[in-house]
Amino acid sequence: MPKVVPAFSHHFATVASTDTRVRLHYVSCGDGLPLLLIHGWPQTWFEWRLVMPMLAGEFACIAPDLRGLGDSSRPAGGYDKKTLAHDLWLLMHEHLGHARFAVVGHDWGSAVAARLAMDHPDAVTHLALLDVPVLGDRPPEEGGRLGDRWHHQFHNVPDLPEALTVGRERTYLEFFFKNGCDVAGVFTDDVIAEYVRAYAQPGAMRAGFSLYRTLAQDVADTRAVFESGFRLPMPTLGLGGGGSRGRGNIVRASLRRVATHVEGGSVADCGHFIPEERPEALAHELRRFLATKGARLAAAKALAPGRIATRSAKANRATKADETRRARRAEGS
Repeated sequence: MPKVVPAFSHHFATVASTDTRVRLHYVSCGDGLPLLLIHGWPQTWFEWRLVMPMLAGEFACIAPDLRGLGDSSRPAGGYDKKTLAHDLWLLMHEHLGHARFAVVGHDWGSAVAARLAMDHPDAVTHLALLDVPVLGDRPPEEGGRLGDRWHHQFHNVPDLPEALTVGRERTYLEFFFKNGCDVAGVFTDDVIAEYVRAYAQPGAMRAGFSLYRTLAQDVADTRAVFESGFRLPMPTLGLGGGGSRGRGNIVRASLRRVATHVEGGSVADCGHFIPEERPEALAHELRRFLATKGARLAAAKALAPGRIATRSAKANRATKADETRRARRAEGS
């Protein structure tokens, strides 16, 4: 019989973040332990489309569009990684009702994932970072600080990147897809068209550039956490692209300086875009990593285990209170 491909389900959730209310678009797929997948730039949830079906038999995959990107709303500010992580905490914990969950991030999604794990170490069971090290933890012998690439500097210039790329979104984005990839044929016309659709929407390029404009704040925020003596307590996985366009073992080396349990390395013959260049290898590595003891503990403790919650945490609490009242009535009868 032909293999059935799990269906993607699209949703919206409005969360009251630290600065404003944000409408987040997210996509769910699968059944099992909750797994949050965080995209990078210049991408959206769509970068996980190949990996999610491979994990769907064991994990309830949730892939949101970060605020400002994809089909999420576009506030004027709040693009520092601490605020972005809080958006996703509200999505996972308050809206979907997951007490504990695993997190995987790619590119800027890695920075958001790491921040989420710093702020909620008891809730994040596993942390995987793909091709971007921990912010503020790039020693000179490993290529200097994060932010030393030309486009990091260009995106920091106020207003100019927006002015030069309006109407030319495909030309600009396609440059990164072609020059960051070591596997031929990954970014087809249809795939690029989807990313261009997302980033050509009003305000989307500005939001994407804003991920870079908060870098100094992000680094300072991260260093303040680790200078306090904090270390990431959950199992961590650091993977980089093993080809000429990837970061190799730098991600694992970075995690070793700030985490207690670290594994990882590089994905052979792969550039920066690991989820799309080597989805099978990534899915295999994630299944192995997430099958550790902590994942089973998460299953026992998670709210709404084994499926994507379709109601808010408030609704879950109301149901629990109703069940308690029924139990008390039964005891008195």
